[in-house]
Amino acid sequence: MQIQPVNHKNIFYPPGGILLWIIIFLELFTFGMALIAMTVYSKDELEVFHNSRLLLNTAFGTINTVFLITSGFFMAISVNYLKQKNTKKSLLFLALTMLGGVLFLVLKSVEYIDKIEAGLTIGYNTFFTFYWMLTLFHVIHVLVGLVILISVYVGLKKEKSTTTIEDVEASAAFWHMCDLIWLLLFPIIYLLF
Repeated sequence: MQIQPVNHKNIFYPPGGILLWIIIFLELFTFGMALIAMTVYSKDELEVFHNSRLLLNTAFGTINTVFLITSGFFMAISVNYLKQKNTKKSLLFLALTMLGGVLFLVLKSVEYIDKIEAGLTIGYNTFFTFYWMLTLFHVIHVLVGLVILISVYVGLKKEKSTTTIEDVEASAAFWHMCDLIWLLLFPIIYLLF
């Protein structure tokens, strides 16, 4: 595969172009506003929010944080190897990145099943309304991120690949956004209330 050097004056720099970064900032803004709204609502129901937070599995949340941070680290390594024109190692770390995302989704599914079986659904109380809306919206982002990573992986595996370093960097930017969103959600939802 022929990797073209990054032209820093190109519209595609930052990775993915300005449109991707507008989307990333809008997503971060959306999650940030929802977390602020959650905090405001919690002022009226301090006891409900505190007792509800105690019903969450902090160990699951912590393990999922490790999965996503490790996955993001592997994504950075994958991009670095691709810049060094080592596609084989880049693909290995890209696969490890996707594995981290899949492990996150599996553990989150286990957590969701536990909550549903306990009757802690979206309508249970205000805390769980926010919990479900925010975490499900994040799960959707992780799923989209995995689809993007799979398409980049398949593109890089092709003999005559048209996948560029900019494509890989753009997918990395989206994946790191998923990490960052979780790093905002985890402490506020699982630890603070």
